[in-house]
Amino acid sequence: MCRQSATVCLVKSPALDRVAGLSLVERLRMLPDPRRPRGVCHPFVAVLLVAASAVVAGARSYAAIGQWSASAPQHALARLGARVVGALGVRVAPSAATIRRVIGLVCPGGLADLAGADPAGARSLAVDGKAARGSRHGSTPAAHFLAAMTGDGRTVTQLRVPDKTNEITCFAALLEPYDLAGVTVTADALHTQRGHVRFLVERKAHFLLVVKANQPGLHRGLRSLPWQEVTARCYDREVSHGRKETRVTRALTVTGLGLDFPHAVQAVRVLRHRTDLKSGRCSRQTVYAITDMTSQHCRRPPPRLLRPLQPATGPAEHPLTSTSTRSPRL
Repeated sequence: MCRQSATVCLVKSPALDRVAGLSLVERLRMLPDPRRPRGVCHPFVAVLLVAASAVVAGARSYAAIGQWSASAPQHALARLGARVVGALGVRVAPSAATIRRVIGLVCPGGLADLAGADPAGARSLAVDGKAARGSRHGSTPAAHFLAAMTGDGRTVTQLRVPDKTNEITCFAALLEPYDLAGVTVTADALHTQRGHVRFLVERKAHFLLVVKANQPGLHRGLRSLPWQEVTARCYDREVSHGRKETRVTRALTVTGLGLDFPHAVQAVRVLRHRTDLKSGRCSRQTVYAITDMTSQHCRRPPPRLLRPLQPATGPAEHPLTSTSTRSPRL
């Protein structure tokens, strides 16, 4: 079993140095075929490539994937490695039922690790979770995933959160296989945990974590800091999502100020002013964050904090096509 799935799959995720530089086809060949050998008609990698090509072409359900597969031209099926039948070498595409069955059996954790990017050398890494849209069936709760993505939009990996726990217990397991030296990890307030911070510092990574009322003592400590004495400010304005937003950011060194949080060096206060372009309604929100980076580390613009993930449409039965990750932002 792999670290992310209860199905028969990888014993453990492959080392990143083994897959670096390999093509997608070569990476997928490292994933064990979960089907029984008897009665197998379609190559395992070909089924995955057909499904991936259909999703890239716009398919958002297994029925749509099956329709794309049935109408795919011969030259496309040949490049995807579809099964050859007869003396004329006709390529036969897998049916929608075959694609659904194979994707339902494949190891989600191994597939995520094999197809994901290496975060080593990245400037920032955003971690956040989201429930997969359409994954609830009757009394079965929706599948919840924790994902990591670099600041330039490359997905690293994702991990399904067990039903009887939460994202906090999966944070270290998600990032443990990767080299995070020099990478700034951003996350929402749920992951502002002392254990997470120690884990990141031990791996020589930096952190930038949001602080909310789930850490009441730390939140009160940040609110009581002398923000009025901070004269340097950073202004950021944008118009998107039907609103106009202005963000005013202040940073303050907290070393020696008695802030009870390990490895905290600077605190950040972000004041958001939002105006709804349709109704004209104005709102204001104050967000606090902490980081272990000094002012020398932050000479360049800091990585933007994480906003909640938006679920993508896709086959709900498989995690890799039913959730997506957005780039972090303030």
